Amino acid sequence: MRSQLLLLLCAVVCSGGFKPVVIVHGLFDGPKQFQTLSEFIRKDHPGTDVTLLSAFDYLDSLQPLWKQVRTLAAVLQGALQRPGGVHLLCFSQGGLVCRALLSISPQHNVHSFISLSSPQAGQYGDTDYLKKFFPKYLKEALFHFCYTEAGQKVSICNYWNDPHQQSRFLQKNHFLPLINGGQLHNQSAAWRENFLRIRKLVLIGGPDDDVITPWQSSVFGFYDSREQVADMRDQEFYRTDAFGLRTLDARGDVSLCVHAGVKHVQWHSNYSVFHSCMKKWLT
Repeated sequence: MRSQLLLLLCAVVCSGGFKPVVIVHGLFDGPKQFQTLSEFIRKDHPGTDVTLLSAFDYLDSLQPLWKQVRTLAAVLQGALQRPGGVHLLCFSQGGLVCRALLSISPQHNVHSFISLSSPQAGQYGDTDYLKKFFPKYLKEALFHFCYTEAGQKVSICNYWNDPHQQSRFLQKNHFLPLINGGQLHNQSAAWRENFLRIRKLVLIGGPDDDVITPWQSSVFGFYDSREQVADMRDQEFYRTDAFGLRTLDARGDVSLCVHAGVKHVQWHSNYSVFHSCMKKWLT
């Protein structure tokens, strides 16, 4: 018992009291892309236990998102339930994986959930990523593939949100409408309560991202049927509080950090972004 207490004391003192941080990468990334961000955290918060998750790396990140979520739920169960709490920092596609993970995890102890340039309200744009993997499709036509059983086996299609095909999106997309509350199911209320266990939701994005489209999706804004961007508080899922976003906002626990001049691949290696948008939430 004494040795266990000494180990616990050392863990607190040696880390400076900082909670552990788990980093989940995005599409076509792996742990090595986040070494710089890990160094930022350890430099400013000495002794912090930082985990760079290695799962569904690089091309494997195209695996369907529910497969990724369920795998990570098993891998990270102990880490996310640490008695002293943990922070979850998730980039791009990884931010959607993490939000779903929090929704299905009834006993998680995540304090800050930092969503770093993640298409939380969906993706709809002719980016280089899209052209590389779907060279025959323009954004207006991709729903023909994405909203099929075959399409839903590709991660990008799990958050493809065509504002002109909302009926098909709600019926045929098996991921984003579920976690955003567009499709109700017998676990909807439980998922909402699970998500609300977090202490702080930090949403980071910016107008020069060049991948997340519209870039406001990173702060829960999205296109209406005229492709005009409506902000977070005008979204149906916010107004109905479908997954708890309005409740978090009313609690004062939603932090929006918009940074200009940052490209998508630069978010996790830009110290200014770390210092102004993340550092204070990782204590």
